[in-house]
Amino acid sequence: MVIRTAKFVASYPRVEKAPISNKPEYAFIGRSNVGKSSLINMLTCTKALAKVSQTPGKTQLINHFLINEEWNLVDLPGYGYAKVSKSDRKAFSDIITNYILKRENLYLLFVLIDSRLEPQQIDIDFVNWLGEHQIPFALVFTKTDKVSSGALQANMDAFSAEMLNTWEELPQMFTSSAVTRTGREEILRYIEEINKNTKINQLESAEKIW
Repeated sequence: MVIRTAKFVASYPRVEKAPISNKPEYAFIGRSNVGKSSLINMLTCTKALAKVSQTPGKTQLINHFLINEEWNLVDLPGYGYAKVSKSDRKAFSDIITNYILKRENLYLLFVLIDSRLEPQQIDIDFVNWLGEHQIPFALVFTKTDKVSSGALQANMDAFSAEMLNTWEELPQMFTSSAVTRTGREEILRYIEEINKNTKINQLESAEKIW
């Protein structure tokens, strides 16, 4: 996929404030400081489309971006540790939950995992929650430039093993680095394939109706 245009649309405090859209929507989420904004900027070839911060919990709104005038990219607040009040942390949780469960045109959620770390319980709990609610998602192991190939594979294998305790099949997995641009083509190709297959299915459904 060639990214021709990437435009910031708006930020919303909750999903009810976001405009209704029939465009495919792909959201990115992960623990605070997992490299989400850097990944989004790398994918869109835009240096400052998403704001990068060293302060966990910086993203506090649902940020919408329109890509190629065809699909929406959404930057969600991080879950887990953030240097904010308990009430703010609960608000972030409500923002995330309401968006994921209520956004009808959400095609896929990309869950970002820090590749430098062994499986974190909060990440395992989050993907299990997605499974309980039948939310389609893929995993993206970030910051691979900061870990050896051996450690990367070991951490990915360990995460897979944790998931297989409760899952029969594993989701699609990607590795990425905002520095080396690893994973960019694979992630964008995956989005392109989903969009293409969805259009085919919609056309087939329309033909059956007629």
